[in-house]
Amino acid sequence: MNQMFRPPQADQRPILETLAGSVERVTFHNPETGFAVLKVHARGKRDLVPVVGHTPAVSAGEWITASGLWISDRTHGLQFKAEVLKTTPPTGAEGIEKYLASGQMRGIGPAMAKRIVAAFGEDTFEIIEDNPDRLTEVPGIGPWRASKIVAGWSEQKAVREIMIFLHAHGVGTARAVRIFKTYGYEAIQVMTEDPYRLARDVRGIGFRTADAIAAKLGMEKTAPSGSGRACRSHFRPRPTRATVLCRSRCSPPWPSVSWRWTPG
Repeated sequence: MNQMFRPPQADQRPILETLAGSVERVTFHNPETGFAVLKVHARGKRDLVPVVGHTPAVSAGEWITASGLWISDRTHGLQFKAEVLKTTPPTGAEGIEKYLASGQMRGIGPAMAKRIVAAFGEDTFEIIEDNPDRLTEVPGIGPWRASKIVAGWSEQKAVREIMIFLHAHGVGTARAVRIFKTYGYEAIQVMTEDPYRLARDVRGIGFRTADAIAAKLGMEKTAPSGSGRACRSHFRPRPTRATVLCRSRCSPPWPSVSWRWTPG
């Protein structure tokens, strides 16, 4: 009897491309969802490239590294859709001035950004972080404004460190933004202490995803400190239509059950 053999199917998931460049303009950014539309000076591209993706914060002048696919939008044409979007502060004087003037840094407008960069050049961020008292050397900056600038820089740095941590543990940018919006600056602490909280607290993250994150953090499934076993008791499979119909028609009546289901 002849047997039919089927060749193994290759992974149909498309291969992601990488795009890197500096942000020329932030066309749109929703701080609640993190969705952003950017115009980017990309390596190897003559014209500005439209990039869409998610990030908790982004400014003109920043350097981005994105992994994703090229798509053709009916309205906006060819654009790069990023699944992972990483931002880093600029290093050149021009990019630093754009970043400072973008409005992300408290107490700095375009004119002040120009004066700061004129004073410190490419060392601006080092001055803000390591020697902030020198900011008062710039005309128009007193101790109060200098403290606001330092506070704004510290917040942006904390956001970047959280996103780097999430990306390093297999969390895509869209989910990473939701995690950051849920836990704020405590996101790293929550994930390292009890990653299963993500399944309870964050929309779009289920137990399987939280379990995968816990595994990447090196947590054993049987570790007593983890809440995996306890968390499993709070999750039940989705009831089938037949089960629901039976519960509504069969006698004696079934007790009311509250279901919570979040796909992983």
